[in-house]
Amino acid sequence: MSLLAVLLALIMGFVSLMIGEVSFSPGEVVSALAGRGSRLSEMFVIEWRLPRVVCAWIFGAMLGVSGAIFQTITRNPLGSPDIIGFTSGAYTGGIIAILLIGSTQLVIMAGAIGGGLLTAVLVYVLAWRGGVQGFRLVIVGIALTAMLASVDTWLILTAHLDMAMAAAVWGTGSLNGVSFGYVDHALILGVLLLGLCVLLSRRLPQLDFGDDRAAALGSKPETTRLLGVALGVALVAVATAITGPIAFVALAAPQIGRKLARSTGTPMVPAACTGALILVTADFVAQRAIPETSFPVGLVTVAIGGLYLLSVIIGERKKGKL
Repeated sequence: MSLLAVLLALIMGFVSLMIGEVSFSPGEVVSALAGRGSRLSEMFVIEWRLPRVVCAWIFGAMLGVSGAIFQTITRNPLGSPDIIGFTSGAYTGGIIAILLIGSTQLVIMAGAIGGGLLTAVLVYVLAWRGGVQGFRLVIVGIALTAMLASVDTWLILTAHLDMAMAAAVWGTGSLNGVSFGYVDHALILGVLLLGLCVLLSRRLPQLDFGDDRAAALGSKPETTRLLGVALGVALVAVATAITGPIAFVALAAPQIGRKLARSTGTPMVPAACTGALILVTADFVAQRAIPETSFPVGLVTVAIGGLYLLSVIIGERKKGKL
């Protein structure tokens, strides 16, 4: 079923290359991708639309895998970086970097990764009580997210107008203005992190059996958990550094991917494929839902994700877990 998600993501990406203020036929898009199109089609398809589609695929996959990691660690469908607070930490770190240093890609990326990792350390320490229990991790993360939101508001209100506007626009979560020249480092780093997650995917599912059984199988639960947290935070921080915080993809993609794969755990590959599909579709809707109006993709994912979060909470209550 992961192949279905991949196929749908490719189709949505191709449709995004075709349709816009200037639309092209499938043949014109293929010609442009092959380097045989007109100057107009190559400008729109290759220079403007293709970077946006590729970013939606890669960053969507990164968010999906990050969500799968944290939902496995917490053994809770609400355990995503959006809820636990790591996305907020990355956003706060990025804002501080923008206000204190500048708004270059590497500066924002370093600030986002640093903020995400620092938040992870705080959540981990505050949730520790002879070990880390998933539900306690979620609760601590929610509390820290609320505190970071207040810090973000204070930073923006007290900043110089130009810097505050840059931080506020970045905070909406958007793929506007991306280009291969601007996001190349982030895409390369994202692919490398996804490759490392493949190695972790062999050890992480053992946490579903509980720490005692995982240890009996030869795994080191706390080491695996720490590696998972570090990789998950890095994935969401790199994506956030480029796009700003895009909510709910990391929450929804792993669960939808799990259902598509009919798996009892939260496998990474279906989560990655579903995340790519969700983000490329949401970005298409953000651009084309209302003629002559383009919304940040973060607004679309929040609107959809709010309904999804409500359905998850209702489902967990019916199971007696909340």
